[in-house]
Amino acid sequence: MAALANGHSTVSNPLLSDDTRATLRAIRSIGASAEDVNGKVMVNGGRLHAPTETVDVANSGTTMRIFSGIASIFDSPVTITGDESIRKRPMGPLLDALASLGVSCTSNNGLPPVTIKGPNRGGNVRIEGSISSQFVSSLMMASPMLEKDTDIEIRNELVSAPYVMITESMMRHFGAEVDVSKKSIHIGVGGYFPKDYKVPADFSSAAFPLVAGALGGKVKASGMEMEDPQGDKRIVDILREAGAGVSIGDGSVTISKNRLEAADIDMGSTPDLFPIVAVLLSTAKGTSRLYGAPQLRFKESDRIVSTVKMLRSLGADAEETDDGCIIKGKEILEGGTVDHLDDHRIMMSAAVASIICKGPVRMEDTGCEAVSYPGFIDQMNDLGMSIVRV
Repeated sequence: MAALANGHSTVSNPLLSDDTRATLRAIRSIGASAEDVNGKVMVNGGRLHAPTETVDVANSGTTMRIFSGIASIFDSPVTITGDESIRKRPMGPLLDALASLGVSCTSNNGLPPVTIKGPNRGGNVRIEGSISSQFVSSLMMASPMLEKDTDIEIRNELVSAPYVMITESMMRHFGAEVDVSKKSIHIGVGGYFPKDYKVPADFSSAAFPLVAGALGGKVKASGMEMEDPQGDKRIVDILREAGAGVSIGDGSVTISKNRLEAADIDMGSTPDLFPIVAVLLSTAKGTSRLYGAPQLRFKESDRIVSTVKMLRSLGADAEETDDGCIIKGKEILEGGTVDHLDDHRIMMSAAVASIICKGPVRMEDTGCEAVSYPGFIDQMNDLGMSIVRV
């Protein structure tokens, strides 16, 4: 949004991970400048143009989806691709929606690489909501830049709805006119205005050390604002429901170890928490059910399959369902070798699971945690977990 605004914005407290670096490369390709200066990202936007070369988003599905909407602004073709994992991620519903707005879209049968040629002039559009909220956010973010107001109708139930709420909140922060209701979104023209923005702590990443505290001892995470619109702040309620000790105050969350109890949890709004919540409940007393998140099958891996496989590799009793899994808690897991499929959330969840394993957890060191949490290994070592690269 800072790149789309005409002027200077400062983004403080940024996460510089593989995914966000992919975003920075993408916005530079359309003419914005973005420089990391003393831990802040200085962005100068406006005077935008279509990229002159193919945009490679590496492993960032968020960049792929959101940048596709931005690419539709331009009247020249924009080609976007990524790594092998990205080239398996569905794009069809977003491309169909853009096409209904007069945008030319080509792809590999609905998969990347995609080529998009606008201009997108706005108007009325329908979008499938049951696969990824990123499709909706992509249409939303591009809309203030168009000639006409945009009205988005969401078909079927919107999955991961809190991410759309985050998009709405940030669009308002950058001066856009946006009105979100349950099944429709209205966005006015007028563009964005440059604004400074402080990135809040990420509850999705914080879930890993917080669950480590629930399984192994006590962990305090600072900078956690419970009033933030992030849906993944629900990890705190999930930990409380499972029986962990929870203390909140002064912008921090402290989690301590207790005997954990099984829980039934709807993961539909918070699918990124699924692997680490499955680890949390793998030694909880009783039978737990995680449900409501069929969209997990369209992540970096099929996260229902990969999570259950990871748990079983470590000796847990887990069974796949259509929209989640069923876990029968054991007192302790055995440990073993995990194939994380180069999926950062599976890798980090397996690492945390080592706390409740008799033996070590072994995995290939692909560095995939750098996609979203480049400091993960150092921070886990600081908490007392022994991570050894062989």
